[in-house]
Amino acid sequence: MERRVIFPRSLQYLLAVAEHGSYTKAAEVLHVSQPTLSQQIKQLEDSLQTLLIDRSGRTVRLTAVGEIYLSHARRAWGELDAATRAIHDVEDLSRGSIRVGWTPITDYLACSLLLKFNSLYPGITLSTFEMPQNDIETAVAEDHVDVGIVFGKQRWEAPSSDVETELLFEETLCLAIGNAHPRAGQKGSISAQEFGQESLVLLNTDFALRNHIDQYCIKHGVAPRTALETDSLSVIIEMIQVGPLATVLPTTIVRTQCGLYSIPVSPELPRKAITVICRKGGYKSPACRAFTALASDWAARRLEETPAKKVRPCCPMAEGDYQDQELESHGSRS
Repeated sequence: MERRVIFPRSLQYLLAVAEHGSYTKAAEVLHVSQPTLSQQIKQLEDSLQTLLIDRSGRTVRLTAVGEIYLSHARRAWGELDAATRAIHDVEDLSRGSIRVGWTPITDYLACSLLLKFNSLYPGITLSTFEMPQNDIETAVAEDHVDVGIVFGKQRWEAPSSDVETELLFEETLCLAIGNAHPRAGQKGSISAQEFGQESLVLLNTDFALRNHIDQYCIKHGVAPRTALETDSLSVIIEMIQVGPLATVLPTTIVRTQCGLYSIPVSPELPRKAITVICRKGGYKSPACRAFTALASDWAARRLEETPAKKVRPCCPMAEGDYQDQELESHGSRS
């Protein structure tokens, strides 16, 4: 059954008018008549003894006072919604919900965590939201998501006092190539100068991984060509699998994706941490507490659960040689 927040009707109507900029559209969305909606808002204005909506123009606009009042109304709505979630989240985890924010990188790295959580708690609805890392921090602090999984510095500290962190594990980065790359079949590492001669497919500058790569290049005085920028890790992986370009990825992703092979770079590309963040001092549902507890256990065991085979059918071209190379490389780093 859908949860409903008990909220004064006049405030619901004001929120709808502000969102849609029209009495007519707001009335349609709320399934009420326009006169009823107008009357409710007029009664609210009379009770406050001030105008909330400027009706003098052709479009509906909030007055300066209306903007201030609406900001408080939205916060009140959020608090009531949090209270409703708290009531309906049961301690035995037979039902409930959790909202998880993550980046394209943590999407690939932590997908097995979500599968594990779903298998243990099938009654919990798990919603994921992919976004840049800074947006995750804001979303957690403002209670738009319950948990964030971020990809950052080894000793990452949240900039907001409203957020608390827990380190899950660290990842090494590597140059990732496919069968069509000129270095296909190469064993051993490449220098930073050789890395600087590569043509790369990268996430755009909104994402943490791209910023880590750019900082490495600045530090070592190299400038690889950025052939393509995207906000989709799936696009990057597809292009590397079939084309001659390269990218930089966490080693774990390379090991589990068909047609991708790693080449270490010396000096080593930066190690990065996978960290769980939650709102400090805020309400944590039973589902949220179960998720963070499971994340810690999963992080300790994740290498044991890494698929022995690549997750997609692999290209036949020199696949056996590359699998051997990957196993040798992984063994040397363990």
